[in-house]
Amino acid sequence: MGLLGAHRALAGKIAIVVGGAAGHLGRGASLALAQAGVRVICCDNDREGIAAIGDEAEALGGTVEAHYADVADPASLDAFYDMLQADIGRADILINMAGGVRRSLFDKTMREDHARDIRLNYGYVVDSCHRALPLLRASGNGGAIVNFTTIEAHRGAATYAVYAGAKAATTNFSRALAVELGAEQIRVNCVATDTTLARASNAALAPQDYERLAELGADALAKSIELYVPQKRAPSIEDVMNGVLFLVSDLARAITGTTLHIDGGTIASLGFLDWPYGDSFMPAPLGGTLKRLVD
Repeated sequence: MGLLGAHRALAGKIAIVVGGAAGHLGRGASLALAQAGVRVICCDNDREGIAAIGDEAEALGGTVEAHYADVADPASLDAFYDMLQADIGRADILINMAGGVRRSLFDKTMREDHARDIRLNYGYVVDSCHRALPLLRASGNGGAIVNFTTIEAHRGAATYAVYAGAKAATTNFSRALAVELGAEQIRVNCVATDTTLARASNAALAPQDYERLAELGADALAKSIELYVPQKRAPSIEDVMNGVLFLVSDLARAITGTTLHIDGGTIASLGFLDWPYGDSFMPAPLGGTLKRLVD
């Protein structure tokens, strides 16, 4: 089956997108699925996004029904799933997009910060999968779950310690669940992003980080991407959504328990940067770059 055929085969399916009404990635997932003919029911805690996304989907020829739910509050997420169980009764696709983090040294954080990071990046995913499973089974045709993680689940992400641990937990939870559900043809995979326009990633930076970047200008930011990303450009929202559509389509019918890294090659490099001034690829700068740093 070709790509176009796989996308056409999604038409008529029902997708639940948690965190799917706002932010670049969440909104992008809902709209990409809607364009493929999927009936999308999403939830989010951004009321402006909830109000806008239905019209955006209609303009693209699709359907997105958006509801309020805050994944930080288990009762709020349960209310969303209670509605789905009563009004819809089945689903074919589940995508858990929501997440969040604030950049900080571990010894500067408090217990409530840790609880928030664990809930937003792992705890709600467990709850969402648990509540969605009866809906996926009700479809009678297997199903696809995609949990969003991050490159930080695969490296020592200083200043994101609890977040990185929570995302790693989501990654391995997804792998284990894939084994449990394999015989039912319910596939469970992860998408791990890195340098994207994800709202949660941008919100992680402190105000002073933005101020320093703003002082340098857009050209400097582009140079940092060239230094860091092997493909020399950050993946677009469309790039990420292409990966999502692949994982929920029949093109990926034999793929479960894996993580699709959509990052332009940063998971492959893991610290090897393309340093300027003739240093080329190394984990640390050599004489060309160091000379300019110390001069």
